[in-house]
Amino acid sequence: MEFESGGQAAAHALLAHGVDTIFTLSGGHLNPIYVHLENTEMRFFDTRHEQAAVWMAEAYGRLTRRPGVALVTAGPGFTNALTPIASAAMAATPLVLISGCVGVRMIEKLDLQDMRQAPVIEPMVKKAFVCHHAERIPEFIDLAFREASSGRPGPVYLELPVDVLTAKPSRDVAIPITRVESQVVDRAKARQLMDLLRQARKPVVVAGSGAWYSNAGEELRRFVEATGVPIFTAANGRGIVSDTDPLCFGGVLAIRPGAGMHAGQNADLVILLGNRLNLFCLFGETYNADAKMVQVDIKAEEIGRNRPIDLPIVSDVRALVGELNELVEASGDQATLRERFAPWIQELGAARDESLAGAEANWRSASKPIHPIRLAKDVDEFMDREDDIVVTDGGDATTWIGMTRTMQRPGHYLDYGLFGSLGGGLPYANAAKLLYPEKRVLLFTGDGSLGFNFMEFERAITKGLPIVVIISNDLGWGMIRHSQVVKLGRAIEPVTELGSIDYHRFVESMGGVGYQVEDPDQIRPTLEKAFASGKTACINVMTDPASISPGSVALANVGAYE
Repeated sequence: MEFESGGQAAAHALLAHGVDTIFTLSGGHLNPIYVHLENTEMRFFDTRHEQAAVWMAEAYGRLTRRPGVALVTAGPGFTNALTPIASAAMAATPLVLISGCVGVRMIEKLDLQDMRQAPVIEPMVKKAFVCHHAERIPEFIDLAFREASSGRPGPVYLELPVDVLTAKPSRDVAIPITRVESQVVDRAKARQLMDLLRQARKPVVVAGSGAWYSNAGEELRRFVEATGVPIFTAANGRGIVSDTDPLCFGGVLAIRPGAGMHAGQNADLVILLGNRLNLFCLFGETYNADAKMVQVDIKAEEIGRNRPIDLPIVSDVRALVGELNELVEASGDQATLRERFAPWIQELGAARDESLAGAEANWRSASKPIHPIRLAKDVDEFMDREDDIVVTDGGDATTWIGMTRTMQRPGHYLDYGLFGSLGGGLPYANAAKLLYPEKRVLLFTGDGSLGFNFMEFERAITKGLPIVVIISNDLGWGMIRHSQVVKLGRAIEPVTELGSIDYHRFVESMGGVGYQVEDPDQIRPTLEKAFASGKTACINVMTDPASISPGSVALANVGAYE
């Protein structure tokens, strides 16, 4: 195929790879691509900050399991994109970041926005590509998409100098499209896992992001139903088996009301399916020290991090669980396994009920200012449709909603994950509503985190995205303030206090609707009004600044002040 420029070749390659949406903030280095996409079926979403564009691309990747695509310009446009790239790397999100840069002929001439970009980002991504020949641009785009989605997913960087984009390819160019599926499975290890399961009395399965990205939901539901093994979910795996399933005990976080802590401390076999031993399980310490540990991961280097593993299995999660199902069906011992584990299911159910009863007082608290977990519980109960999408942002805010959210479907909950970066909430919510306009989308955020990309409210309003944003407004940087109180005995007010700000009025001034709530009995009626308005809405809820979350306690005690 003959192209007039590298930019035209890039545009055709993106379309050929099925890219339907590009998240971007315009810059001159990108014009050679824009001009060949503006009259195509491609949908542009322009943000008010490059950070927001990449957050949106990350949300796209996490929600669809296909690489999200962000385009940013050179220099400051590139550096603004780095934080969400680091977050995507920690969360193993498929994402392709394409950045312009100064022309090859202008390197070291002190041209505008010149910098060495690839060496900066290379340690943060799965792979960093720089293309210096116009005729090879489609090849490099194919490499980027292949790398982003194969094996364990992750972000990939592609740099296209502006003079390469404006140059005419020296020859006709083919547009390669390479599809790679990870179906690696170790059948011998699968049989060993089944041997361990038959010896166990108190097994648990923990399904994480690897289960979601391998699309293992149906296989997992079949496996737990056939064997009677209890399952917990984590990270992007939340909802892969519904929390309403009798064999699913919800999120595995130890701080979450439920059976998670009891299961971890008493299990004699822990099967990790695409789930890492990280901070959220105290680096493996929440699991019984005497339990047999099985870890399944597509990436070999992940296995055995922080704790010895009795049975390491390098495999695609879906393929491995499919093999387990075949072994269970061939053995014919489903009834025996279900009977064997029935007492353990009853034990976990009792532990869950006792823990939930202990949380009830705060969930139903009528105190003013409003207890933030009362707010989170009301939100969870209101967002009760199977296809409702809840996004969260902020330190304490994410902790409170993470402790209460009931997940019925996977791919319907977004938080900042292990990187812990604030500011992605509004871009995440906008991306979710853009992808799924028929679904209700709610952002549960802290007042501090909301400020990072506040002008993305304007994007939501201008582009007709009726998201509902509910702020747990505790007048400051709550998690930092509370962790200081726990560790130091006092808060350092000059760096933790934000004060009372009428965020909802700012949103009203841009054309959205805003509400302030100070009475807990008004939470649900206000949610109803906000969604009924059909507009971008902000609900500013005044929550108790003195309520300390378990996340704040953990922050004070896991090395943040060492």
